[in-house]
Amino acid sequence: MSDPIVMMKQEVGKAAAARVKSDSIVGLGTGSTTAYAIQYIGERLQSGDLKNIVGVTTSFQAEVLARKYNIPLSTLDVVDRIDMAIDGADEVDPQKNLIKGGGAAHTQEKIVDSLAEQFIVVVDGGKLVDKLGSTFLLPVEVIPKAVVPVMRKLEQLGGKPELRMGVKKAGPVVTDQGNLVVDVKFDSIDDPATLEKTINNIPGVLENGLFVGVTDIVLVGEVIDNKPVVREL
Repeated sequence: MSDPIVMMKQEVGKAAAARVKSDSIVGLGTGSTTAYAIQYIGERLQSGDLKNIVGVTTSFQAEVLARKYNIPLSTLDVVDRIDMAIDGADEVDPQKNLIKGGGAAHTQEKIVDSLAEQFIVVVDGGKLVDKLGSTFLLPVEVIPKAVVPVMRKLEQLGGKPELRMGVKKAGPVVTDQGNLVVDVKFDSIDDPATLEKTINNIPGVLENGLFVGVTDIVLVGEVIDNKPVVREL
């Protein structure tokens, strides 16, 4: 018996991969649901259903997967556009604003996802929230020397910051850019657009996990009567 949650993630990934068109440049995001999208894009290429696809990855994880499924890759300094990006999210609000960065890849993700003509978010129903910050901490990528002053500033903004520590690794999590991640608990993020800018203006902050006004389409997977169902938000 397949796990319905896994099946649902596969279906959402498949639904996103089905929207990819031949002769396009695709941003490949990070995370468990996006991993299935990468797999299905690879399978469509393999079967000849898709032709002439170039992927631009948002993380080392996405790169490893894309290579595994034989998706040709390029980089941002070579491509002149990104037609579509597919990525997951940790929280999605009714305005399609996101919190991302659970996988500590949000800086590269934001660069790629913001450049895309069309940005598709793939999530399970548990990621939908009325207000950002209600279930997930806000990740902030910080250069190592600035961690203490940045944390002080985040406290002044009403946040409770904590340095993200590694699992199965002693010491803090280090991003693909060689920086650290501070996870911040805000009781309520009433104005995500302003908070995103305010945090990014703190010296030493590279980028934070608020994605405001970037998302075009949200595909939501749910398990109903033990069957995976995908709907568009």
